[in-house]
Amino acid sequence: MFLIVHLRESSVSSLPLLVADEVSKSFGVTPALRGASLQVYPGEVLALTGPSGSGKSTLLHCLSGILAPDEGRITYDGRDLGAMGDRERSALRRGAFGFVFQFGQLVPELTCLENVALPLRLAGVRRRAAERAAGELLARLEVTDVAGKRPGQASGGQGQRVAVARALITTPRVIFADEPTGALDSRNGDQVIRLLVAAARERGSAVVLVTHEERIAACADRIVAFHDGAPATTAATR
Repeated sequence: MFLIVHLRESSVSSLPLLVADEVSKSFGVTPALRGASLQVYPGEVLALTGPSGSGKSTLLHCLSGILAPDEGRITYDGRDLGAMGDRERSALRRGAFGFVFQFGQLVPELTCLENVALPLRLAGVRRRAAERAAGELLARLEVTDVAGKRPGQASGGQGQRVAVARALITTPRVIFADEPTGALDSRNGDQVIRLLVAAARERGSAVVLVTHEERIAACADRIVAFHDGAPATTAATR
């Protein structure tokens, strides 16, 4: 059974926003990526699939600037991530990039509202304005009831929607989602995917999604299957 997402048709740009060019990465003597090349377009939902250890999460981390490739190049909007300093890459991750991880990675000492507002606070936005924007986004994602609670007091589905809100708060150009439904039941997982696809359709964000689930991958515009550290097949879903 496949998840059907009823949203307007995608409007994918003809020019890539993110490009991986012959990227290789090893951990010790173990290669994780072997000359992987990939293009990501604005407004596109791109699913990276494949077995564990195939390199899909490693490529996501290289595309987002979390990891530096050993060989090859990653460019964002025509700029080489490898030529940027740490401060510039950090600024990209705080503003132009949004992240959703399998277990949310919310700050346990902060309330859910404060977690969502955090990227804006780090960007210099005043607390009241940041928390007002965070509250509006939580309302849109229907999780206002956990705004004043800490992440440990929210359900798994609520916590992951809070994580999506945090990823969206800066209106990022790229959202990186690494197994965002892996710890959720099908109902909550479906809600999270609908939110991510809506971000691409309504905001023009690119979404790079790592998943093991076939029905989740089917919601993407393209599916790239990884094998032994490189894309093996690419399929358009629409």
